[in-house]
Amino acid sequence: LQKILILLQVTLSVIVGKTLMILFPNAMKRYILKMGEKSRMNRNPKFSYENWGPTFFSFKYLQFVLKVKWKRLEDEAFEGHPAPNTPVVTLSGEVCHVLDFMKDNRPLILNFGSCT
Repeated sequence: LQKILILLQVTLSVIVGKTLMILFPNAMKRYILKMGEKSRMNRNPKFSYENWGPTFFSFKYLQFVLKVKWKRLEDEAFEGHPAPNTPVVTLSGEVCHVLDFMKDNRPLILNFGSCT
């Protein structure tokens, strides 16, 4: 049921967005560029709006957003329930899952950080 609701919501937003891009191309370009500022997409001078802007509200965009939102449904963790088995990518590029790293009865510790 959640997937159907997400499908309806995302499809409606894509239809509205695509319609607005056709009717008001300049206003939508400004709106999309403003969204790009938040994600810092438009800070790279070699990656202009023409490279990524027209992809908004396309069928590929719809597929990507649905895939991400549906995947997030699986990532919820609730106290007292089993941990989600989230996919991860190793440094060598191999895709596996978090629980693949469990060994015997030892607790699995995930340590997140950054090194700059």
